[in-house]
Amino acid sequence: MTSPYRMPVPRAEQPVAPRTAYLIASGDLRLSANVAGWAAQESLEKAVSAAFGDLGWTVVRAHEVDPAKGHGFIDSQRMGLEVFKAIPADAPLIVAEAVWQYSHHVLAGLRTHRGPILTVANFDGTWPGLVGLLGLNAGLTKMGRAYSTIWSVDFTDRYFLDGLASWVRTGHIAHDSSHVRPLPPLPPGPESGLGLALAEELLRDKAIIGVFDEGCMGMYNAIIDDELLNPLGIYKERLSQSALYAEMLKVPDAEAAAVRAWLDAAGMRFATGADEATELTDRQLSEQLKMYVAALRIADDFGLDAVGIQYQQGLKDLTPASDLAEGLLNNVVRPPVTSRDGARVLYDGAPLPHFNEADEGVAVDALVTNRVWTAMGLDPATTLHDVRWGEQYGDDFVWVYEISGSVPPSHLTGGYAGAVSRRQNPMYFPAGGGTIKGVSKPGEIVWSRLYIADARLQLDLGRASVVELPEEETERRWAATNPEWPIAHVVHHGVDRDQFMARHKANHVQVAYAPDAATADKALVAKAAFFQRLGVEVHVCGDVAV
Repeated sequence: MTSPYRMPVPRAEQPVAPRTAYLIASGDLRLSANVAGWAAQESLEKAVSAAFGDLGWTVVRAHEVDPAKGHGFIDSQRMGLEVFKAIPADAPLIVAEAVWQYSHHVLAGLRTHRGPILTVANFDGTWPGLVGLLGLNAGLTKMGRAYSTIWSVDFTDRYFLDGLASWVRTGHIAHDSSHVRPLPPLPPGPESGLGLALAEELLRDKAIIGVFDEGCMGMYNAIIDDELLNPLGIYKERLSQSALYAEMLKVPDAEAAAVRAWLDAAGMRFATGADEATELTDRQLSEQLKMYVAALRIADDFGLDAVGIQYQQGLKDLTPASDLAEGLLNNVVRPPVTSRDGARVLYDGAPLPHFNEADEGVAVDALVTNRVWTAMGLDPATTLHDVRWGEQYGDDFVWVYEISGSVPPSHLTGGYAGAVSRRQNPMYFPAGGGTIKGVSKPGEIVWSRLYIADARLQLDLGRASVVELPEEETERRWAATNPEWPIAHVVHHGVDRDQFMARHKANHVQVAYAPDAATADKALVAKAAFFQRLGVEVHVCGDVAV
């Protein structure tokens, strides 16, 4: 029967050539970042294609390099949809990443792709493909889409090559997960009792996290749906970054100057200059400190228990970086901010937990950690880091954990006096702004990550040590990554590099300090009991005293 309407034309199924895989590359939304990272991406793709060629396979790039843009990344969700139209639905598919990428550019196509998927990244400090890979993997895990994953420093090591051989043969790569086990039954004790009591309090009285715009930088994995969040006793206050900016405009210059004077007196240094385009300026710092004041006042308005600022995208085009404000919010001792009428000091003597990049997995974790650590009389300052990179140093594999400046000063050697604020990279932060740069102090930490898998909330947690490296090694690692950002030298307990990479379901990891190993073990137990009572599936990773 002929339809009287204009009907869409069906698209014919494309055949899949034997021993052929298609390759795509998700990129940044920012042109400057894509252009800067393109050479590293070309190098990665050449190495990956050569490795497949040695196995008798052909790699077909599914989208062209755009000479006008100067790169060949998928740089928008719309472009991703168009690219997937030309990929056979059953074809083996490689997502190759040498840079940070916006997962939502490709998740729509990956969600419905029928062929086996392989995510592959460089393991490199300068070009953070491994960070992008972890974020993408977490998004695929959240949506329940099966995938395999692999990484390499130079794409010639046996681990990488054996992984590829397995994938072309079976469509799957198996990784060692022997370091992971379910949380065993916790015997009655002070720590498990504390965790249960705090969980009952949260379930009864509830809490609110304020989110200044969701979905930062395409991180689908960083959004926790209300249907999963609310049963924990946690609810969202959905806020707009435009409201934060509007509140910043109401903060007088004198209040920002008072915060700056407090930081100067505490010993924090600011590497300032006069060139707005390339240097940190006093004007940029004033705006950042107004953001700090504004965030506290809005949090007070809504009675928030934690707050998250997206910044990228949106605010980056209006005002300097949010990181200085974020790190101050996470610290117990910080410049006082009063209510608008001057009558009250807001969140006096306590941090306002901030979840960087509006990562809601971090929000829940930070809120729980804050309550456990506070009840135990510990410093409740928390931070998230990017799982940035790492190398062997002596007998240990030492991770480089870095985030763009939002580390609380109490986590740094020397505190405020050990911190210096440096300008953010203009490539990512066109409006500038300063960081809280420093070296994380040696000590014992509990690390964790809350994520969605199998349509439910799950938590991985373990123990690690922040170690001290010689100054020249720290400077070498900074030079290989982002020298303007704070750094932590982290050694995991009983988890090697590849185990962690294969298992971790985020580009972020949450960190909290304890004064010694025994106390860290106790705090981990209390935290595990808290999450388990909330109904979260808890996994312990590595050498954990549980």
